[in-house]
Amino acid sequence: MEKQWWHSAVVYQVYPRSFYDSSGDGNGDLVGIISKLDYLQQLGINLIWLSPVYLSPMKDNGYDIADYQAIDPRFGSLEDMRELIAQAKQRDIGIMMDLVLNHSSDQHAWFKQSRQSRDNPYRDYYIWRDQPSELRSIFGGSAWQYDSQTEQYYCHLFADAQPDLNWENPQVAEEIHQMINWWTAQGVAGFRLDVIDLIGKQIDQGITENGPRLHPLLQQMHQACFKDKTLVTVGETWGATPELAKLYSDPARQELSMVFQFEHAAIDWHPQHSKWQPQPFNLVALKQVLTKWQTTFNGDGWNALFWNNHDLPRIVSRWGNDQQYRQRSAKLFATLLHGMQGTPYIYQGEEIAMTNVRFESLEDYDDIEIKNNYQEKVVEQQSLSHQQFMQGVYASARDNARTPMQWDNSSNAGFSQGQPWLKVNPNYTEINVAAALDDPQSVFYHYQKLIALRKSSEFSELLIYGTYQLLLPEHPQIFAYLRQYKQQRLLVVANVSEVDQRLSLDFKAKQVLLNNLQQPQGAVNRLGALQLAPYQAIIYVLE
Repeated sequence: MEKQWWHSAVVYQVYPRSFYDSSGDGNGDLVGIISKLDYLQQLGINLIWLSPVYLSPMKDNGYDIADYQAIDPRFGSLEDMRELIAQAKQRDIGIMMDLVLNHSSDQHAWFKQSRQSRDNPYRDYYIWRDQPSELRSIFGGSAWQYDSQTEQYYCHLFADAQPDLNWENPQVAEEIHQMINWWTAQGVAGFRLDVIDLIGKQIDQGITENGPRLHPLLQQMHQACFKDKTLVTVGETWGATPELAKLYSDPARQELSMVFQFEHAAIDWHPQHSKWQPQPFNLVALKQVLTKWQTTFNGDGWNALFWNNHDLPRIVSRWGNDQQYRQRSAKLFATLLHGMQGTPYIYQGEEIAMTNVRFESLEDYDDIEIKNNYQEKVVEQQSLSHQQFMQGVYASARDNARTPMQWDNSSNAGFSQGQPWLKVNPNYTEINVAAALDDPQSVFYHYQKLIALRKSSEFSELLIYGTYQLLLPEHPQIFAYLRQYKQQRLLVVANVSEVDQRLSLDFKAKQVLLNNLQQPQGAVNRLGALQLAPYQAIIYVLE
């Protein structure tokens, strides 16, 4: 496989509204991000994936875009955006913009025109029908909204304020391509493409994901926007299988650099109630899924590695122990992920082991997905009780990831001088950046070491391009795998449990490369009689 700069990159996702507020209005902003670039440079990341900062009514926190080429005033100005790109570049950090191409806001000029009349030139920029089908919205309820002005229904796979664009109309693709090229001219390093697997939908056939037009549309986009450029592109594809992922990311097909697959992110979801009634964590199932993805590509695709993002709960609360073993289990999950083949993504706060939050009242939550699903599952269907639903919120809701970044132990966690748009997690007095930077054994410095190993160590090539082999596939508490490249071999072994584990591995270790527990210098455990403490994770260099 031809080597690309983004193979060795580490990406950090910033959720701008919750990152740092420089103005005191309670919303994070672009100037706030600029002021924290030195912190991100210290961590060692190469790319910032910036969640949407475009003009938006914020019905879905910016994923409802009213103007793709304007910055929302709550985040700043286009000049601030250009300054962020320039300041990041000075620190060898690129900016990856988040593009929402499946739908726009109902406040976008295109949709305002589209709903004026049935013969408006913009009518076919969206999907209109005389009668609604059975199609459901991902946020709950029907995917059709009646519009009295023209007496038709428009399609929205998400909120009714997010009408779906009609990619069957070539003018839509042309407008989008022009916009992407405009952003490229501003100096961005790449794009994350939100729910991109939905743009090839065939609504009248009931096909939403992976429609027959999807890959021709992506190849057309590549030709118009990405070809002969060094941009990195990652698609959000909830329905991807390894076979489908190769269609997106095989370099020969000229579509995208990589995709986010979510098979591992749904292993603890209920078959009927999805994330709202999580099931017990199953390490064997997780190992099976991740191993399938680690071994599927042979130069014909690339993995995006992640535990967290703005749509997922905090990994340390979800599958780790966010109380007694918070730092240790956070380091364990970091070690497992960054030891694999692919491009690692860190979500803001993950590097200091921020946790899920438990607000007392449903009213304390902001997310439209929570509100819509509560209405459907608790109020209308009564398939879950209020208490059951709240347990699902505490475990899996998106707002767990969206509470403001915890910078220090001052009021509002140092995030804002004003009233934050979403409440701060009360544990900020103990869990914050200032405390992490003061502690040489903190989760922050563990991430820093993992990033340095990938970017500038004698094992960089191995970590980026080495083969992967799972060990002990049926062990319910141990996650262990080998990485190999040319003559080098690394063993990653982790005890994903709260009890000591003993095991025997038939390898000889030369040195301990990384250990999430402090142990005597130079100590190399005998792998034939290995003892691992709760949530201990070690990377060994093998002979």
